[in-house]
Amino acid sequence: MNKKRVLVSLTLMLAVLGCTRTPYVDPLISPETQTSIKTIDPLILEPRPEPNEPASAEPNAPEPATQVITLEQCRAQALEGNLELKAQLIAPTLAAESLSQERAKFEMAFSSNINYSKRDRASFSGLEGNQDDYLSLSNSIQAPLVTGGTASFDTRDNRQHSDNPWNTYDPIYSPSASMSLSQPLLQGGGQQATKYSIRIAGLNHARTKAQTKLEVIRIVAAMDRTYWRLYAAQKVLDVRQQQLVLAEAQLAQARRQVDSGVSAQVEIIRAEAGVAQQAEAIIVAQNDLADRQRELKRVMNKAGMTMQSHTRLIPASEPVPVPYILDPNIMLTSAFEHRMELLELELQLLQDDQTIDFRKNQALPVATMNYTYNVSGLGETRDESYDMLRESRYADHTMGLSMRIPLGNVAAKSRVRSARYEKYQRLINRKNRKSLIEYEVLNALNQVETNWERIIASQHNTILNSRVYEAEKRQFEQGLRTSTDVLDAQTTLANAQLSELSALVEYQIALVDLAYSTGTLLGAAQVEWDPIVPTIQ
Repeated sequence: MNKKRVLVSLTLMLAVLGCTRTPYVDPLISPETQTSIKTIDPLILEPRPEPNEPASAEPNAPEPATQVITLEQCRAQALEGNLELKAQLIAPTLAAESLSQERAKFEMAFSSNINYSKRDRASFSGLEGNQDDYLSLSNSIQAPLVTGGTASFDTRDNRQHSDNPWNTYDPIYSPSASMSLSQPLLQGGGQQATKYSIRIAGLNHARTKAQTKLEVIRIVAAMDRTYWRLYAAQKVLDVRQQQLVLAEAQLAQARRQVDSGVSAQVEIIRAEAGVAQQAEAIIVAQNDLADRQRELKRVMNKAGMTMQSHTRLIPASEPVPVPYILDPNIMLTSAFEHRMELLELELQLLQDDQTIDFRKNQALPVATMNYTYNVSGLGETRDESYDMLRESRYADHTMGLSMRIPLGNVAAKSRVRSARYEKYQRLINRKNRKSLIEYEVLNALNQVETNWERIIASQHNTILNSRVYEAEKRQFEQGLRTSTDVLDAQTTLANAQLSELSALVEYQIALVDLAYSTGTLLGAAQVEWDPIVPTIQ
C-alpha cells in the first residue's frame, strides 16, 4: 500500500513539473530590448512659451544658405547618393556571385585519408597471428563531368605487419591505383540537365540587371517629378507674396480713400481682411515649399545636405512649354522595346522552358553505368611493390549497370505539369502587361495633350483676369467699387496665375510620365549605371 502511495505521489509531482514551463528567453536579445518590445512609452510634448515670454531663438539668426541647382545636377546627385538606388545596384553583384557559384559546380576536388590500426586478437589456430598493425594512406581526385557523371582517380598505399608465421612477407606493402567512372544514362544525364542551374543563374543575373535598370529609370523619373513640384511650390510662394504686396497696396489706397472722405471706414476693415487672408496663404505656401525641399533632399541624399539642414534649394531649370509631335504607334513601339518589365517576363519564360526540360529529365528512370579499372602491387619492400604496380601485372576491370524505375511516377509527372502551368500563366501575364503598358502610354499621351491645351487656356485666362483686376482697381479709386470687389478680382487673378503655373508644371511632369511609360528618360543625355561592389572589411 505504501509503495502505491509513493508511486502516485511521484506521478503527481512529475505531472506538476511537466505542466510548469519556463518561458523561453532568447540569449541574443538583451533584457533592455525585451522590455522595449513589450513597453509602449508616451510621447512627451513641452508647451510653447506664451506670446509675452521671450522667444528662444536668437534675435539675429543668420539667413539660411541657398544653393541654386539645376535639373541635371539633381539627376546626377540622385544617381550617386540615393539610398534606394544604392541598395538596388548591389543586386546585380549578388546575382553575379550566384552565377559564379553555379559555374564552379564542375570544379575538381582532392581528398586524402590516413588510417592506422593495431589489433591483438585471440586465436585458436597456430596458422593465424595474434597481433598485427595496419597503416593505409589513400588519395583521391574527383572530377564532376558536364555529362552528369563523375570521374575519379584513387591511389592507396598499404603497409601491414603481422606475427603470423605463415606470411611470406612481413611487413607486406600493397599499393594500388584505380580509375573509375560513373555516368547516369537517363535521369541526370547530359549537359541539358547538368547545366540547368547555371543557365537559371545566368537568366537570374540578366533579370536582376533589368530590374536594376528599371529602378534607375524610376529614381530619375521620381527626381524629375520632385524637382518640378519644388519649382511649382517656389512659384506659388512668389505668387502669394506678390498678392500680399497688392493687398497691402489696396489697404494703403483704402486708408487714403477713407481719409479723403471718398469711402466709408468699412473699406479699411475689408482691406485688412484681404491682407490677413494673403498672409495665411503665404504660411501655407511656405510649409508646402519646405515639404518639397525635404523631399528633394531625401531623394538626392547629398552629403552635408540632410533633410534637417536649413539650406534652401533654388531651382534654376525653367520649364520649356514646347508642343511635340506624338505618334501613338511610335510611342507604343518604343514602350514594347524598352520596358524592362516585358524583358523580365521574356527572361522568366526562358527560365520556364529550361525548367520544363529539366523536370522532364527528372521524370525519367534512374539508370547508371559504372566502370572501374584497378591496378595493384605487392612486395616485401615499398620499391618492389611499386615496381609491380608500374608493370600493371595485375589489373582488374569492373563494369556495372543499375536501374531504378518508379512505379507510377506521380510526383515527377506532377512537377512537369506544374512547370507547364507556370509558363502558361506567365504568357497570360505577358499579354496583360502589354495591355497595361498600352493603357499607360495612351493615358500619358492624352495627359500631355491635355496639359498643353491647359497652358494655352490658362495663359489667356490670366491675361483677361489681369485686365479685370486693373479695371476694378481704377473703379475703386473713383469710388465705384468696394475693397471687396478689388480683393475678389485680385484673388481671381491669383487663381488664374496658379492655374497657369499648374498647367505648365503638369505638362513637364506629363512628359516625364510619357518617357517613363515608354521605358526611357526625358532629355538628350544618356544615363549609364554600373553595379556596386561593396568593400568587405
